[in-house]
Amino acid sequence: MAKKALILIADGTEEMEFTITYDTLVRAGVECTSANVQSGGSPYGSVGTSPALVVCSRGVKILPDTTLQPLSAGPDKYDALIIPGGLKGAETLSQSTEVQTLVREYYERNKIVAMICAGTLAAKTAGLPSQPVTSHPVVKNDLASTYDYKEDSVVVSDAVPGKGTLVTSRGPGTVFPFAFKLVELLCGKAKSDEVRVPMMFPRGVDY
Repeated sequence: MAKKALILIADGTEEMEFTITYDTLVRAGVECTSANVQSGGSPYGSVGTSPALVVCSRGVKILPDTTLQPLSAGPDKYDALIIPGGLKGAETLSQSTEVQTLVREYYERNKIVAMICAGTLAAKTAGLPSQPVTSHPVVKNDLASTYDYKEDSVVVSDAVPGKGTLVTSRGPGTVFPFAFKLVELLCGKAKSDEVRVPMMFPRGVDY
């Protein structure tokens, strides 16, 4: 049975962190669903799309698969919850009470919870316990007092026995290693290697 991932998105999400993660997982056979977490009216809501178009941090417009519906987005349906960054988007996602609840549910149910860039703020707002994390340096000070902050490209934490796996990463430049690690965790190292080769990811670059 194919693994499934729920990838959140909001106005201001960093488009590379969203699209590269989504694309890489699909290449590995993971069934991905994107869910729009809206904060107020979308500036493109008037075009009549449902869900509304998301305007990302550099102006790229993405039509998500659905609008976040917490009752149908829980860990019973998906194997991983993914939260990209982008300061404005990460603020919307991390401050959403629905997202905070989902983060806790996935973590408590021993699922994968993945955050990149400023998206790692959601670990703090959801009240996840202290453990190793990383993020974009711009939000380091918001996290370092609570978590064991690392400078690595990707940090995988299974610090709390019986709880989920928390995967964090730094930013747009580390999104390929982040995505490859998610494929490895969901589908195995062999599948991660298989996906990487035809993508022409440079040899000798850690991931």
